Amino acid sequence: MAGVLAVTTPGTPGLFATLVKRTLTAAVGIPLFVWMVTTGPYWMFALLLVALSGAAAWELMRMFERAGRAVYSRLGVVGAAAVTASFLAPSFTVTAVVFTLAVAATLSAPVWAEGALAVEPVAATLLPIVYVGWLLGHGLLLRELSDGAHLVLFLVGTTWAGESAAYVIGSAVGRHPLSPGISPRKTVEGAAGQLAASVTAAAGLGVWFVPQWSAATAMLAGGLLGVVGQIGDLGESVIKRSLGAKDTGGLIPGHGGVLDRLDGLLFNTPALFYYASWFGGRG
Repeated sequence: MAGVLAVTTPGTPGLFATLVKRTLTAAVGIPLFVWMVTTGPYWMFALLLVALSGAAAWELMRMFERAGRAVYSRLGVVGAAAVTASFLAPSFTVTAVVFTLAVAATLSAPVWAEGALAVEPVAATLLPIVYVGWLLGHGLLLRELSDGAHLVLFLVGTTWAGESAAYVIGSAVGRHPLSPGISPRKTVEGAAGQLAASVTAAAGLGVWFVPQWSAATAMLAGGLLGVVGQIGDLGESVIKRSLGAKDTGGLIPGHGGVLDRLDGLLFNTPALFYYASWFGGRG
């Protein structure tokens, strides 16, 4: 997530307060999420992902608007949510058709918008459709794999364990900026902590959630998530930095916006789906 690789100044005054907010949010959210994934009806999990897709797309559109950039905000939100929902279809052809229609509708938007002869709004509106809608839709594919519920929990647990470790380690001992041109607060120490924590968490969670995997298979998956998730984090940081935004929103206490909470997962979800399908014997 944006900011979780930590600040370069140890002993940040707001660190304790942030950790308290995150802990309280987790105390409420984690049990509900686990129930929804493992026990609740499938439609509830699917509805959650579609709602998250729409919310994250809306936050992204709002960032563009606050930066004074023109966008087709409603088209971006509806398009992203529709693309995510299309992954529910039994045939991938349906997903391809919905994605094609969303892209075509966005590209043709200037035809119907009076006086809008600029390509920038089109490009900005396509971003949530591809970045949020398409990537998050893989969560539905992951859930439909054999032991999909356990894979979803493995994904979320490994990703968030790594991000939490990165935040704490980077805040406490971070000294060397990881990518100062993109996000000055992210540190090499935080990045190393995230990778180590992801591998360790995957080893532990693998025994519980994917016992058919060898320790090496689970740890390799953790290493993959630890690296790919950080790339997703930096990718979101590029967007926010270019738009002059610190957070995507404030919907989740202690975490910022929905997109701030999903940035690593947006990259990690397809990564684990393809890893589990191709190498984990889950296809």
